[in-house]
Amino acid sequence: MIIAVDFDGTIVTHEYPRIGKPIPFALETLKKLQSEDHCQIILWTYRTGELLEEAVEYCHSNGLELYAVNSNHPEEERDNAEYSRKINADIYIDDRNLGGLPDWGVIYAIIKGQTKPSYNNEFLLAKPKKNWLIRLGERLQSSDY
Repeated sequence: MIIAVDFDGTIVTHEYPRIGKPIPFALETLKKLQSEDHCQIILWTYRTGELLEEAVEYCHSNGLELYAVNSNHPEEERDNAEYSRKINADIYIDDRNLGGLPDWGVIYAIIKGQTKPSYNNEFLLAKPKKNWLIRLGERLQSSDY
């Protein structure tokens, strides 16, 4: 299985261009998926140049072996006419996906097939965030108006 994973906001807190604090269980989960299921991890990030090198070094120094970085495989040539900016992966993990980033325990359970993905934010997010307008709408729907 190939997993494309974002860096800022997904593996570490979003403090770009600096490297943020580790997000609990992100690296541990990815390393466990590598060792148990032989998943190939592609670092899929906006970072380039020196900032990208820092992210790659962060992963390596924390024991996460990367299959590729911003490419489908390590040997991919970006000047190739068949090069695509879209990464080919079975799973994409990114804090900017619709619904936000689930807790890494939930991510692990979904990948291992222990639970099915749910599009109910209360299940996916540790602390669902609803703005006041949504809460007002829910309250009006549940009342006798």
